[in-house]
Amino acid sequence: MAPLLEARNVSKIFGSGLFSRKQTIALETASVAIPDDRPSIVAIAGESGSGKTTLARLLLGITTPTTGQILYQGRDLQRLDGQQWRTFRREVQAVFQDPFEVYNPFYKVDHALLAPIGKFFPKASTSETQRMMEEALQAVGLRPEETLGRYPHQLSGGQRQRVMVARALLLKPRIIVADEPVSMVDASLRATILESLLAAHKAFGISIIYITHDLTTAYQLSERILMMYRGNIVEAGDVDLVIKAPQHPYTQLLIDSIPLPNPKVHWGQREIQPRQSGAELAAHSCRFADRCPQVMEICRTQAPPFYQTDARRVVACYLYENAPVAGERA
Repeated sequence: MAPLLEARNVSKIFGSGLFSRKQTIALETASVAIPDDRPSIVAIAGESGSGKTTLARLLLGITTPTTGQILYQGRDLQRLDGQQWRTFRREVQAVFQDPFEVYNPFYKVDHALLAPIGKFFPKASTSETQRMMEEALQAVGLRPEETLGRYPHQLSGGQRQRVMVARALLLKPRIIVADEPVSMVDASLRATILESLLAAHKAFGISIIYITHDLTTAYQLSERILMMYRGNIVEAGDVDLVIKAPQHPYTQLLIDSIPLPNPKVHWGQREIQPRQSGAELAAHSCRFADRCPQVMEICRTQAPPFYQTDARRVVACYLYENAPVAGERA
């Protein structure tokens, strides 16, 4: 059975201008698959600039890959016909990071809910439309009578973001791509928004791709996690394995950067600093080689493959070259 949604060895390279040869590699040969036979929650984590949002935009069909393919139910997005593309747009929904910029301030928030209903359910009656909007708002913990009829500036950031989650749920999608959905709301509201996504996953069988730099929420929400660094997936697998016993030096750095509520454990004990060797990295080297305390000469000249370190985890690091090479990148 083909995956429901799959990125297969995708890369994205941006040029800096018409007359400039300088290019920025935002993503390198990344692969991820969402199964079709069961709803799942996959986290894509890493620091700013690691390629998380670029991968999310590729999965949503907003951006086309420079190389590789994005497949939905085994079909390349770039080859979908009109009806297939319409189905994809309804079944794969997005919740973006900024709850302030997705609204037109001249329209009431009702417009954000009415627009997708009008596009995908044009035959819905006025009463049906009202019912759909109210049910979606109630699913994310909002009272329709206190939300509908108001302008965006009359709602808090958390309320605006929950309306965006409700908008996604309206269309009964199969996948929601949530790109840093709680990074710009108060801490007190983060749990509410994440609970809304988790409830949708359980109640409606919706798979979720959760893009984040917050490993705590990634651990709480997801089943599987992909760790990214400078456009590459460096470690992927069961979230318990990756977070509790990280194997890639970069994952270890991120885990060690989380303060622990234990005075006997020293925070930041394993500090990783850039090496000042002056050695140039080859174009296809390990991207973490200039920061890794365990770097080997091969790391500077050749990117590591994925090694299957156990049944539910792969790691792109030559420290594990005695393990079998994984058949898939992630």
